[in-house]
Amino acid sequence: MSAGDLSRRELLTGLGCLATATLAAGASPSGVERDPAPPQGDRPPAAEPEILTRFSLREQHVRLTQVLLQDQSDNHNELVQTREWLLHPAEKLELSGNLFVLEHVLTGRGRVLLKLEPLPHARPQRPAADLRVLPRGDTGFDVTLFGGSGLGQPAAESFVDLAYEDGVVGRTRALQQFQRSRRPAHPEHRTPRFYSNTWGDRSRDTRINAAFIAQEIEAAARLGVEVVQIDDGWQSGISSNSARSAGKGVWEGFWASRPDYWVPDPAKFPQGLKPLVDQAARHGLKLGLWFAADSVHEFANWEKDAACLVAFHRELGIQHFKIDSVYAPTALAHANLRRFFHRVLADTQGAVVFDLDVTASLRPGYFGLLGTGPLFVENRYTDWHRYWPHQTLRNLWQLAWWVDPARLRMEFLNPARNTEKYPDDPLAPARHAPAALFAAIFCSNPLGWFECSSLPPGFIEEVAPLVRTWKTVRDALFAGTIVPLGGAPDGVAWTGFASLAADGRSALVLAFRELNPSASNRLAVPGLSAAAGPTAERLAGTGAATWRDGALDLQIDHPLGWSLWRLRG
Repeated sequence: MSAGDLSRRELLTGLGCLATATLAAGASPSGVERDPAPPQGDRPPAAEPEILTRFSLREQHVRLTQVLLQDQSDNHNELVQTREWLLHPAEKLELSGNLFVLEHVLTGRGRVLLKLEPLPHARPQRPAADLRVLPRGDTGFDVTLFGGSGLGQPAAESFVDLAYEDGVVGRTRALQQFQRSRRPAHPEHRTPRFYSNTWGDRSRDTRINAAFIAQEIEAAARLGVEVVQIDDGWQSGISSNSARSAGKGVWEGFWASRPDYWVPDPAKFPQGLKPLVDQAARHGLKLGLWFAADSVHEFANWEKDAACLVAFHRELGIQHFKIDSVYAPTALAHANLRRFFHRVLADTQGAVVFDLDVTASLRPGYFGLLGTGPLFVENRYTDWHRYWPHQTLRNLWQLAWWVDPARLRMEFLNPARNTEKYPDDPLAPARHAPAALFAAIFCSNPLGWFECSSLPPGFIEEVAPLVRTWKTVRDALFAGTIVPLGGAPDGVAWTGFASLAADGRSALVLAFRELNPSASNRLAVPGLSAAAGPTAERLAGTGAATWRDGALDLQIDHPLGWSLWRLRG
């Protein structure tokens, strides 16, 4: 039976979303994994940049930090770089970026200037500078934050100016509290969830069918997964990333390629998706879906896309969608994409959560579209020799200074796959215990980037207890201010995170001993009162810890070890 023969009730049961559109002209945008190079295009600089805000600093001794963020992680791995200046009357500065920090070094008071836009490379226009600092002789500095990105947003919606005290902890707290304030009130947005997604094992869509997803649900339930996300391949249409593509797949113009593109493939799911939704619900799980917003003609089909997802939610209760294939080079494309997200959220009372893929192309990025859901940060595969646990930990650690970890979706993989690609590598995935892989993404929205039903013996039994611990502490973990500790992960560091409670007397601390020769280390925990004299209770992992003079003295006997501690004053 073809999709065209389905009745309306059958279409709703399988959720067919029918419409027509016009095919896109030109090459498909980046995100097709066999050709990850993103099309940049030539976007002219704005002739007369708009001034978003201008103010004067009367203080001397001010440190300026320029934060350079990078998305398109299919082609980049170092996602954060910072540059610092101690402002001086002799130096004029003109800088690009989305995030700037001005802090008085003698008091620890400062302000964060954050542009709520895509990163510079992804804007329709690029001003000559985003920030200008001009010295005023003996009287301080004039600071100007420019618009001119060509998005057509009101200035009040284009930036935020966050004041803070208490140095780095106050700065991090201000940034995280602001980002959390932009989340919808629905509980699905307030609590990070543990996802699984089979795409990380590189079978792509070849195994996706009702029987396979049923197996995945059973295995995911044992692991502690909360959302089983079906990636590209559940739908009747064929994408450019499909193993069946052979020149037939598309990366935009989905509605035009076939009107039933977003009907669950009747050959793979003859009874639609409802039996799988019900099976997941019996285990306390939810089903999530991959969806590619149609970029053709600057998202001219945004209303059809929105209606499709709202139908999935109303008919099947699906709340979690991974959004891929986005290509937004113009102001109209950004406006229509924003309308798509806002329509779905409005029509579902905020119940739908989006994972926004930022791995490729020209997309809203870290700060261009707050309040929709987590950011799917990176595609990493052992098949391509691109996954190391310490590299993923490094990206989370570096981003956490600026992007709320509750907004980051970070992955761990099946370490038993492709071991031959890591010969004699002491930092190979297989050298890490399974629980250590989950620990590396503990302070994020975890993603099991694998087939749960194909995990090696013992993997689930080792990881599931840590998943239960994560669920037990996550409310406190993500209510606190999450600050990185120690050195940046590089494979040989002592590193970690602390989630600081509002009372300043208690915290959760996650510590890692990478491939470091020393079994002991002292991690300072900024923002935790030295007078609190907290006791340390180990919640998971191995080792010992003692609080002394504002720091945690740690002992972890084995390299690539870790431990989780609750500090109470």
